[in-house]
Amino acid sequence: MGQLQLAADTHGQRLQQARQLFFDRGDLPEGLVDPLILRSWERCLRFGLTEQHPLPGVESLDRVALKTEQDRNRYLLAQGRPIMEHVFEQIRESGSMVVLADANGLLLETVGDPDFVDRADRIALMAGASWDENQRGTNAIGTALAEEAPTEVLGAEHFLEHNGFLTCCACPIFGPDGRVIGVLDISGDYRSQQRHTLGLVRLSSAIVEKRLFETIHARDILVCFHSRADYLGSPKEGIAAVSPDGQVLAVNRKGLELLGIRQVDAVRRDFSIVFESNLSALVDRLRGNTQGSCEISVNGKQIHVQLRGQLPPLSIAGRVYDEPTAVRPPPRRQENAATPQLTLDTLNTGDARLQAAIDRSRRILGRDIPILIQGESGAGKEMFAKAFHNSGSRQSGPFVALNCASIPETLIESELFGYQGGAFTGARKEGAPGKIQQAHGGTLFLDEIGDMPLNLQARLLRVLQERCVTPLGSTRAIQVDISLVCATHRKLREEVARGTFREDLYYRLNGMCVTLPALRERTDIRQMVGKLAAAETGNRAPVRFTESAMQALESYSWPGNIRQLFNVIRVAIALLDDGETLISETHLPEELFESLPIAPSVPLGNSDVWAAAPLDNAGSLEEIGRQAALRTLEAAGGNISAAARQLGISRNTLYRKLGRL
Repeated sequence: MGQLQLAADTHGQRLQQARQLFFDRGDLPEGLVDPLILRSWERCLRFGLTEQHPLPGVESLDRVALKTEQDRNRYLLAQGRPIMEHVFEQIRESGSMVVLADANGLLLETVGDPDFVDRADRIALMAGASWDENQRGTNAIGTALAEEAPTEVLGAEHFLEHNGFLTCCACPIFGPDGRVIGVLDISGDYRSQQRHTLGLVRLSSAIVEKRLFETIHARDILVCFHSRADYLGSPKEGIAAVSPDGQVLAVNRKGLELLGIRQVDAVRRDFSIVFESNLSALVDRLRGNTQGSCEISVNGKQIHVQLRGQLPPLSIAGRVYDEPTAVRPPPRRQENAATPQLTLDTLNTGDARLQAAIDRSRRILGRDIPILIQGESGAGKEMFAKAFHNSGSRQSGPFVALNCASIPETLIESELFGYQGGAFTGARKEGAPGKIQQAHGGTLFLDEIGDMPLNLQARLLRVLQERCVTPLGSTRAIQVDISLVCATHRKLREEVARGTFREDLYYRLNGMCVTLPALRERTDIRQMVGKLAAAETGNRAPVRFTESAMQALESYSWPGNIRQLFNVIRVAIALLDDGETLISETHLPEELFESLPIAPSVPLGNSDVWAAAPLDNAGSLEEIGRQAALRTLEAAGGNISAAARQLGISRNTLYRKLGRL
């Protein structure tokens, strides 16, 4: 205890000397205070603050305004409150309080010892008050936000003299996208500082981050990893959220540190690229054992991996496929083999028109020539764009996609060009890079470019001409190096004639145009069926198709293109009984056997209950089969016998699929 008091006295003497040099003489007290504190002091001077600056006039928000801000930060509060309570139990009766603030330094909630809370209220250390650095000077909350790093501010390290009785430890909380969304703080009396407070705050913040990540991505595959197996499940583990099709959606900060990459280099990239492993094999190895783990090699280092979250019902990579007709199965792969990267070569399954598009695209790889991909909805334009990116010299760079038709017109500008902090109402304090900036060094894919608003077309044209982008609210142009790939189902020449698309932008984008054939026009349907079925069988026995079923798949017009074919195959496999491996006409929707004229892609009518849109929240094969059976039963007016005949299964099998037995 005596040593602690001596250290505190020594620290206080050094601070007194540092403040005299800095505030009275205008000299830098280097070596007397932490560089982080000194940087903050200098910022405070630039803000126009003085060490004896009075308290801000507006102490805190009223109850209604505070409730609004709490609602705005409801996810942070939902995960942070239990941790605050737990932390307070550890420090109760120590003359301290626990504080949770938002990304702007606004205190959302506090809990603490009554005697200290009374003192804190006098300096507005209360819910509804802002402790941003430009208002309160150097303090753990505001400075942690400014530095985006854990911060300890002891006594006279506070810029404002009237805060000198405080000792504060704070740590920023990062959201799943890597941006600061809040800060957790423990504040107390300077005379009763505890050595391990900062460590407690850092650990608690890490727990909040982990819970937020798991909550936001609860419906995704969570790949948890660490170089040490005993760290799995702890706040120190890395977590990657991955979609069922193998795309990395987010990686937490610990994960980025373990992998040695940036968020922009991981997001929207295939799992096999980021982790150098086959996600399908990983799922198959760990399915049904959420406590188990295995080792994989990433960048030459061994890491231990565990799967949690919403695991896919099936293996998503190719598997053995035994087809008695002309379908050729993909070769058998080792369970730990790496998933082949999607390239222009791997796209080719024998169709002449697709091969021509691939050959044309391959000729401009590595050249500064934009490519425009045309084709019907569902024809595989984004897949082609990814393959083009992975085949060229930019494959190690990011592949960033933006669907111009799926984002509201009011948001697409900020999504594409980015914005500076405070550029508009609701903008993040720190701003955000746009898709163009994120694609620097890689490929920017603009899907449905024909739906881009006219005013943004002019800005995009300027970016392409000048090779630099200016975020909203900023005057500083940022140099960018991107390869541009665009796609549309519209005929852009007709849009130019109608005045809805700029002619100069059209010629700028149309460096080379490739048109992907609709599925009904392709000659490689058998090979595609083999690949899709192999991907869906997963742990089941390989499936086979009767020749008549295969002919039905080949002769159908496929208005929904590849997406529709994939959905039909999923349903067909789901309708197989246990141990059954032969898919016949009875497992396919009736529409495939009707004589329909070939028509352009249009939404299907409600009568196409099997192959229109993907099944509602379809997950496991059992659920897909249940939904398909239910729809057929509804179409049959509730007649079990008629529905079973239509599905080609027994009444008992239909009852089982409906969950009635």
